[in-house]
Amino acid sequence: MKTTLTPVARAAAATGRLSGYYGHGLRTTSPSSSSSSSFLLRTAAAAAPTASGLIFRRHKSGPYGYTQAKALVFSRFGEPADVLSVHQHSISPSLPDGSVLIRALACPVNPADVNTIQGTYGVKPKFSPLLGTSEPSVIPGNEGCFEVVSVGNGVRGLKKGDWVIPATTGFGTLRTHALVEDADKKLMKVGGDKGKEGLTPLQVATVSVNPCSAYRMLKDYVDLIQLSVDGFAKGTASGGAWFLQNGANSGVGRSAIQLGKLWGLRSINVVRERNTPEETEGLKKELMDLGATVVVTENEFLDRSFTQRLKDEWTNGGKDPLMLGLNCVGGKNAAQIVRSLSPKGVMVTYGGMSRQSFPFPTGPQIFKRLRFEGFWLSAWSEENPEEKKRMINEILELMREGKFKAAPAQEVTWSWDTEEKVLKDAVQGTLEGFRSGKGVFVFAET
Repeated sequence: MKTTLTPVARAAAATGRLSGYYGHGLRTTSPSSSSSSSFLLRTAAAAAPTASGLIFRRHKSGPYGYTQAKALVFSRFGEPADVLSVHQHSISPSLPDGSVLIRALACPVNPADVNTIQGTYGVKPKFSPLLGTSEPSVIPGNEGCFEVVSVGNGVRGLKKGDWVIPATTGFGTLRTHALVEDADKKLMKVGGDKGKEGLTPLQVATVSVNPCSAYRMLKDYVDLIQLSVDGFAKGTASGGAWFLQNGANSGVGRSAIQLGKLWGLRSINVVRERNTPEETEGLKKELMDLGATVVVTENEFLDRSFTQRLKDEWTNGGKDPLMLGLNCVGGKNAAQIVRSLSPKGVMVTYGGMSRQSFPFPTGPQIFKRLRFEGFWLSAWSEENPEEKKRMINEILELMREGKFKAAPAQEVTWSWDTEEKVLKDAVQGTLEGFRSGKGVFVFAET
C-alpha cells in the first residue's frame, strides 16, 4: 500500500493540521485496487509517529467537512460471514439539490436481508460500481431509523434533526451514513406532526416490516372485525373473531398478537418448544401477557387431538369459526393450519422457515372451499405508498401511547472501531437457532 500526499495535504502537514485531514489530501493506492477505487479516502487510527514526525488520527470529519462513512457490502451471493465486508468511504459536504445526508441510529437485520445476501430472495439486487468498491457491490438492509444531518437545496419535507425511515425497499440500511438524492420521495419523516417525540430509535427502526406485515394480513384477507360484529349481532359468538398463526414468537407473530388484542380479536398461537419446560412456559406467559388468547407448542399443535381441542376448548363447540391462518413455517405445520380452518377460511403464507414444501391439498380446496394466499410486503408497499405511510404513523402512535411494544432485540453496538467480524457474525446469526430477540445494530459514535 502506497500513501501519497497531495499539495494541499502537504501544506496542511507543514502547518501541523494533518490530524483529521480528509478529502483532497490523503490518498491511498493499492496494486490490487481498480481505477475506480484507487483514490478511496482513508485514515489511519492513532498510528505511531511516522518518519516525518506526523501522527495520523482518525476523525469522523475533517476541516473540509467530509463525512467519513462505513457500510457492509457484498459483491457476490453467499453466506454473510463469507461475502460481507466493511467498505469505508467519504461523503462530500456539498450536497446535490434535493439531497440530504443522514446518519444511522438503529438498523435491524431481518431474515429477508440474509436471504438477499444468499441470493435466495424473491428479487435479486443489482450490483453497482457507484459505491467505489473494487468490484460492483450492494449494501444490504431494508429497515432502519436515521437522523437528518444536513439538507441540500430544494428539499421541502425534511430538516436537520428529523428522524426518517426508507420509503421504499432495497434502500441498503446497513451503513453508518448515506447521501440520499431525491430525498423527499425516498425517505419518510417519522411520526407526522409530532415527529420523533416519545419514540425511541429501536421502535422506529423496527416499525416498517414486521408490524406492517401483521397489520396487512389481519386486515386484507378476512374482515375479522366485521366477523366479530356479525357474531355478536347474531348472538352466536363467545368473543371476537379467531385467527391462528404459527411462528408466533417472531416479530410478525408478536405484532399480530398485539394488534389483534387491540382490535378485539382472539388468537391461537403456535411456538416451538424451548430447551426446557420452564423456558417454554416462560415464553407462553410472555405471549399471553402481550395479548394472546391461546398459546400451544408445535408438538401440541401437531397432535391428532388438536382439532378436537380447538372445537371443544376454544371455539364454542365450533360455533365460532376460524377463518384466518397465518403461516411462516410451512411443511406439517402449514398442513395442520389447513385442517384447523373452518369452511371458506383463508391461509396466508408469508414465509417458509422450516424449508419444507407444502403441497396445496385438493380435498380442502374443494370440499372446505379454502383459499390460499401469499403475502409479500415489498410488493404491497410499492402498490400502496400512501397507505403504507398512514399505517406506519398509526402504529408509531400506538407505540407512543404505550399500546404496542416493539419485539425484543439483541442489540449490537456499531461504533467506528467495531471489528468487521462482529458485524458479519451479527448478520449471519439472524437465521440460526433460538434467539432472545431480533438482531439490531445500534450506532454509537461513527
